[in-house]
Amino acid sequence: MGLFFYYFTKFADHFILIYSAMLFGTYLLLSAYSALDIINYMRRNSFIDYRDLLTSPSTPPISIIAPAYNESKTIVENARSLLNIHYVNFEVIIVNDGSKDNTLQLMIDAYDLEAAPVAFELKLHCKEIRAVYKSRIPSMSRLTVVDKVNGGKADALNAGINVSKYGIFAAIDVDCILEYESLLKMVKPFMEEVDSEKVIAVGGVVRIANSCEVKDGKIIKVNLPTALIPRIQVLEYIRAFLLGRMAWSRLNGLILISGAFGMFDKKIAIASGGYNHETVGEDMELVIRMRRYMEESKTKYKVVYLPDPLCWTEAPDSLKILGKQRNRWTRGTAETLWIHRKLLFNPKYKFLGMVSMPFWFLFEWLAPIVETTAFLYLVMMAFLGILNVDLFITLFILIYSFAILYSTAAILFEELSFHQYKKKRDIFRLLGTAFIEHILIDHLIVYFEI
Repeated sequence: MGLFFYYFTKFADHFILIYSAMLFGTYLLLSAYSALDIINYMRRNSFIDYRDLLTSPSTPPISIIAPAYNESKTIVENARSLLNIHYVNFEVIIVNDGSKDNTLQLMIDAYDLEAAPVAFELKLHCKEIRAVYKSRIPSMSRLTVVDKVNGGKADALNAGINVSKYGIFAAIDVDCILEYESLLKMVKPFMEEVDSEKVIAVGGVVRIANSCEVKDGKIIKVNLPTALIPRIQVLEYIRAFLLGRMAWSRLNGLILISGAFGMFDKKIAIASGGYNHETVGEDMELVIRMRRYMEESKTKYKVVYLPDPLCWTEAPDSLKILGKQRNRWTRGTAETLWIHRKLLFNPKYKFLGMVSMPFWFLFEWLAPIVETTAFLYLVMMAFLGILNVDLFITLFILIYSFAILYSTAAILFEELSFHQYKKKRDIFRLLGTAFIEHILIDHLIVYFEI
C-alpha cells in the first residue's frame, strides 16, 4: 500500500505540473499569435471607409433575427434600435417565443402591426408559428414580428431563419446594442470570399455595457463597470476575445461565435440542420456542425473572427446570476462535445478534429475538473502531513503570476488597439481587478462550472 501511495503521489505531482505547463504554453502561443494578427488587421483596415459598402451594388442584404421572451420592459426600444442600424438593405425579424407577458401586444401597439399572409417554407424544425406580423407604417416595412409557441432560443432562431428572406442572417440577442458600423464590418468577409474558400460564419468582439451611458438604443459613453463582478467579466471578455479567438480564427480553428451576435451563411446553416434544440450551447454547437458539414462535403471554408468591438451586452451583476450563466455555458460545452465526440482526435476532420476539439476538451471542459481534483489532492496531502510546501508555494506563485501577466497583456492590447476606456483611472482599476480576480472570484467560477 505504501509503494502504491508513493507512486500515486508522484504521478499526481507530475500530472499537475505537466497539465499546468501545457495550459500556460498553449495560452501564451495563442496570445502571441492573436497579438500579431490584431496588428496586421488594424494595418489592413486603417484606410477602409465602410460607408463605401453602403453604395456598393455587391453589398448583400441581411436578415437580423432576434428571439424575445418576456422582454416587455425594453422590447419597443430594442426593436427601434435594431431598425436604426446603419446598413443599406436588411430586415429585422423579432421572434416572440411564446412570451407570458405583453411583449407581443406592446410591439403591436407601438409599430401598428397586423397579421400578414407572409409566405415561407419550414426548412428547419420549430414549434408552431401562430402568426407573422407586419407594420402598417411604411417606414417600418423592414420589421417582421413572428409569434410562436415557446420552444427556447434555438427554436426561435430556427423559426426566424424559416421566415427570413435573405441569404445571410445575423443572430442577435434582442437586448444587445450594436456599434454603428457593425453589420458593415461583419458582412465584409462574406464579400471578400473567394471561390476556393467559402466564408460560412463571422463573429466579433462582445463588450460589457454595465455602467455605460445609453440613449435611444446607442452607447453614447463607455464607462468601466462600477461593480466588481461585471468589471471582472470585462477582463474575461478582453482575454477571451482579443487573446484567444483572434488566433483561432487565423488558424481557421474557431468553433465558437458568441450567441449575442454572429453572422451566418443561411444555406449552409440550413443544410447543417439549423440550431439544435437539445443543448443550451446552441451557438457553439451550430458552428461545429456547420464546420463538420463542410469537412464532410470536402469543401474549403473558413470561420472569421473580427477584433472590432461590435456588440454591447449587459453582464451578470450578482453571484447568483453569474453562477447560472457559467453553469449554462459549461453544460452547453459538455453537451456539444458529447454530440460531436466523433470529431475528437479524428484525422478525417483535420485541424477541427485534431486541434480545435481536443483543445476545448482538455483545456475548457476538463480544466475545472482538474483544478478541483488538484485542490482536493493538496488538501489531502496537507491533512496527512506530507504536503510538499515548497512545491505548493512555487506552483501557486507561478499560476498567480501567469494569470496577472495574461490579464495585463490583454489590457495592453486593448489600449493599443481599440482603446475603449479613455480614462487612465479605468485602466488602473482594470489592473487592480486583475490582481484580486484570481483570489476572490476564480474559485467560485470553478465551483459554478463543477
